[in-house]
Amino acid sequence: MKAVLSFVAGLVFALGLGVGGMLLPEKVLGFLDVAGAWDPALAGVMAGGIAVMAVAWRVFARLPHPLVETRVCVPDRDRPIDGRLLAGAVIFGVGWGLGGYCPGPAIVSLVTRMPAVLAHVAGMIVGVVTFVVVRRFAQAAVQTSAADG
Repeated sequence: MKAVLSFVAGLVFALGLGVGGMLLPEKVLGFLDVAGAWDPALAGVMAGGIAVMAVAWRVFARLPHPLVETRVCVPDRDRPIDGRLLAGAVIFGVGWGLGGYCPGPAIVSLVTRMPAVLAHVAGMIVGVVTFVVVRRFAQAAVQTSAADG
C-alpha cells in the first residue's frame, strides 16, 4: 500500500510540475529575471502549492497518526540559521538560476534525455557527492584534533 501511495504521489507531483511549467527552463529563468522580461506565471504555481499545503497541514494535524508512516518529520523551529544552511541555500539558488531546473523538475525531466537535463542532474550528483566527501573529511579532522588535544 505504501509503495502504491508513494508512486501516486510522485506521479501527481510530476504531472503538476509539467502542467505548471516547471519543466521548462526558459519559463523558470523568465520568472527569475525580475529585472528584465519577468514572467510572473510561476508565482501562481507557488501560490497554488502553498494553498494546498496550508489546507493539508490543517487536515493532517487532526489525524491520530500518519496514513502510511509511523511518525511525521517536522523541521525543528528552534534550530538556528547557520552557515551550512545559508551555503546550501546559495548553492541551490545558483544551480536553479544557472540551469533553470529545481532538483524535482530536473529529475522528472530526465525522461526527455536532453543533454542539458542530463548535465544538470550530473552536476547535482557531483555536488551531493562532493558535499558528503568534504563533510567526512571535516568530521575526521575534528575528531583527530579532539584526540590530539
